[in-house]
Amino acid sequence: MVRISVRLDAASARGAQDLLDALRFLIPATQRQAGCLSCNAWTDSSQTVHYIEEWAAEPDVSRRVRGDAFTRLLSVLELSRNPRVQFDFGTSTRGLDYVVEERSRDAAPGAGH
Repeated sequence: MVRISVRLDAASARGAQDLLDALRFLIPATQRQAGCLSCNAWTDSSQTVHYIEEWAAEPDVSRRVRGDAFTRLLSVLELSRNPRVQFDFGTSTRGLDYVVEERSRDAAPGAGH
């Protein structure tokens, strides 16, 4: 199993609610993707928004990160202060560098051909 964990700091309670609403809007489409085991979002008492996706295997996460729907998640991250993203692969942990690496594979000459 692979877990994507996101933590977003909001400037206010209203900002936290707006981030939470945006993430919850993404959940149904994410849950319908092949390999998605679960997807959830919530806030804590410090106005931190948490978002977790759990995937069956690394190829599922790779496909998720390279897909257009992940761009919508990245857009939500840009609305927060100090977004933190972590990919837990069981034996290793990565950050947004994983996203850059996976997306650059598609942009490489000859990729997907």
